[in-house]
Amino acid sequence: EVPAELRRLARGGQVNLDMEDHRDEEYVKPKSVFKAFTGEGQKLGSTAPQVMGTSSPAQQAANEAKASSAITIDESEPITNIQIRLADGGRLVQKFNHHHRIRDIRLFIVDARPAMAATSFVLMTTFPNKELTDENQTLKEANLLNAVIVQ
Repeated sequence: EVPAELRRLARGGQVNLDMEDHRDEEYVKPKSVFKAFTGEGQKLGSTAPQVMGTSSPAQQAANEAKASSAITIDESEPITNIQIRLADGGRLVQKFNHHHRIRDIRLFIVDARPAMAATSFVLMTTFPNKELTDENQTLKEANLLNAVIVQ
C-alpha cells in the first residue's frame, strides 16, 4: 500500500520508489548532536544605552521633587506641561513657562536622575521624530507646548 504522503506528491501520476530490506538488522537510534544557536541577535526597541546606578524609589522621588522645585515657574506667564520619557523607562511630567529653554529640560532631567549626568544623551520629539539640537530655543519656538519628549 502506498502511503498517503507519497500519493499526494504524485498527484495521480507515477511514484518511483527505491526500497532496501533491513528487517534482519537491529534498529539503532541515530545520535543527535546538540548544536547551540550560532546566529546573531537583533535588539528590539530603543538604541539608548542602559543607565546604571538606579537609586531606591524614595531617593528617586526626593531627586524628582528637588528637580521640580528648582524650576522657577512664573504664574503670570503662560504655562505648559512637558512629559519626558526617559531612557531608563521612567516618565517625568513637569510644568514649564513658554519662555523656558530646551537647556532647562536637560538640566531638569539631570537633577531628577543624577545617574544620567555622567552619560551624554539626546532629546527628541515623538512625532515627527526630530532631535532637539538647539538648546537655546524656547519651548514655544521649538513648538514643544504640551509635548512629549523622549530621551
